[in-house]
Amino acid sequence: MTTKSVYSRFVETAERRGEAPFLHVLEETAGIYGISAGDISYAEMRRRVEDWRKRFADAGYGAGHRIGLLLQNRPVFIEIWLALNALGASVVPINPDLRLAELEYLAEHSEMILAIVLPERQAEMKAAVANAGLPVPVLTPDSPLSPALTPVLQDYVPDTATECALLYTSGTTGRPKGCILSNEYYLHSGDWYAQTGGHISLRRDCERMLTPLPVFHMNAMAVSVPAMITLGGCMIMLDRFHPRSWWESVRKSGATIVHYLGVMPSMLMGMEPSPDDINHNVRFGFGAGVDKKLHAVFEERYGFPLIEAWACTESGSGGVICAYEEPRKVGTSCFGRPCDNVAVRIIDDAGNDVDFGMPGELLVRRAGDNPRYGFFSGYLKNQQATDEIWQGGWLHTGDIVLQDQDGSLHFVDRKKNVIRRSGENIAAVEVESILNRHPEIKISAAVAAPDEVRGDEVAVFLILDGVKGDAAKAEEIVSWALDQMAYYKVPGWIAFTDELPLTSTQKILRGQLKDLMTATFKVSGFIDTRHLKGRRV
Repeated sequence: MTTKSVYSRFVETAERRGEAPFLHVLEETAGIYGISAGDISYAEMRRRVEDWRKRFADAGYGAGHRIGLLLQNRPVFIEIWLALNALGASVVPINPDLRLAELEYLAEHSEMILAIVLPERQAEMKAAVANAGLPVPVLTPDSPLSPALTPVLQDYVPDTATECALLYTSGTTGRPKGCILSNEYYLHSGDWYAQTGGHISLRRDCERMLTPLPVFHMNAMAVSVPAMITLGGCMIMLDRFHPRSWWESVRKSGATIVHYLGVMPSMLMGMEPSPDDINHNVRFGFGAGVDKKLHAVFEERYGFPLIEAWACTESGSGGVICAYEEPRKVGTSCFGRPCDNVAVRIIDDAGNDVDFGMPGELLVRRAGDNPRYGFFSGYLKNQQATDEIWQGGWLHTGDIVLQDQDGSLHFVDRKKNVIRRSGENIAAVEVESILNRHPEIKISAAVAAPDEVRGDEVAVFLILDGVKGDAAKAEEIVSWALDQMAYYKVPGWIAFTDELPLTSTQKILRGQLKDLMTATFKVSGFIDTRHLKGRRV
C-alpha cells in the first residue's frame, strides 16, 4: 500500500470492509469498562473517527500538537488516535498505572496541550499538570473540547514522516525517554506483519487477533492494530491478561491469533489440565520471552506454536527478528534469524564482532540505503541519547544474544540496567529518584531480584535518615510509593542498610549491588512487600 498515514490506510480498508467487524468487545471486558459489548464495524468506527475529527478541527487542533490519552484499551482510544492522525496531530498514550510524580513528568516533557483521561483519573491528572505549572486542559471523552492552546502548523499536509505518537520507554540512566514514532513506523509494521508469512501468515479479511497487551506499548498499538487495519481483520482488546478466564475469552472471541508476553504461558501452564485445552481456533501465538523449559510443553498441550520475536520500541518492525520459519529451535530462547532486509552485528564491550556461539550485544539496522527505515525517529529533546543509541550507524539494543552458525539468534540477558517485571521495563534510576523524595529516605538503590513468575521483581536497599527500619516502616514506605509511581515499579523487597557500594563520586556500583542483593537474600535480610503491590484505580 502507498498510504501516507495510519488514518488514510484505515479509511481505505473501511471502504472495502464496510460492516465487517473491526473491533470486538467481549462481555467480560465490557463489564470491566462499563461499555457496550459486541462488534464495532469498520463503517461504525469510521463514523466515530470522523465525528472526533470534526470536533478536534473545529476546536483548532491539528499538525504540531500532542494530546495525552489515558483511556486504557477502550475503543475510544483508537477513535481519538485515528481522528488526530487525520489532522496531523500526535498522541501521547499514558500508562494508567502511572501516578502523580510520573504524570507530572510526562505532561511537562511531552509538551502535550490537552489530556483526555478517564473520569476517575481526571482529578489526579489535573493535579499533575498544575504541579508542573502547565495550562493544559484535562478532559474526559464526554467533555466538550477546549480550544487549542497553540495554533496548528499552517499549510501542513501529513505524510509518512509525520509524528503519529510519542511512546515513553524506560531509560537506564534516568527518566523515561519519549520515542517519536512516525506514520512510516506504524505503516511499515502493518506491512511487515501482513507480508512475512511462514508460521505468522495472516489471511486477508478473516483474522481475529486477541491481545491483552496495552495500547500504550508498542506491541498492541504499533503491531496488532496496524496489522488488522492493513488486512481488514478484527481486533479483540482485553483490559489486561486474566489467567482464569483467558481460554473462555479465546473461545468466545473466535480468536485465530493471540499475542503474549513470557509471563503469560508460565501462568497458563499452571492451570489445571482440561480436555478443552485444544478447544479453540488459535493458529499461532506471537510474542517474546516464553520460558524455554515451557515452550515445547505449552505447544503440545494447547495445540499451537508460540512464535518468538525480538523488537523494541526504538526498532519497531524495521528491525524486527522473528522465528517465523523452521527451524525455530524451541526451548533454546531462539527468536529466529534476521531476514534479508535486517542487518545485525553481535559485538563485545570493545565494539568488536564476536564469534558464532559467543554472547555479545545485539546491534540492528535496516539493510540498504536507509538504515533507519521503520525505526523510531529519535528521542524527544534528547539528541545525545539518540546519537548514542545509533552510534556507528547501528541501533545498540542493550540486549545480550548469541548467534548459531546458521544465523539463529538466542536471547541471553540484558546489558541495560533495567528491571523487567511481567513485560514492563523499569529503570532502577527512576525508582530511586522517586523513593529519594521520601523525607525519611537518605538514599535508595534498586536492583532486579529474580522472580519465578514475573521474571524480575523490584528490590531496594534503603538508608534511612534518623528513623528505624523495620517491617512496619517498609509497609509505610510502600504505601507512600504506591501514590507516587506505577504499582509495578514499587519495591517488592526492601532491605534497610547503613551503607551501599558507591564510587568515589557517590554513584552506585551496580555490579556490587547485585552481589549484595544475593548475599542479603541468603541471610533473609529482605522484607517481603510483594503482597502490598496492586493496581490502583
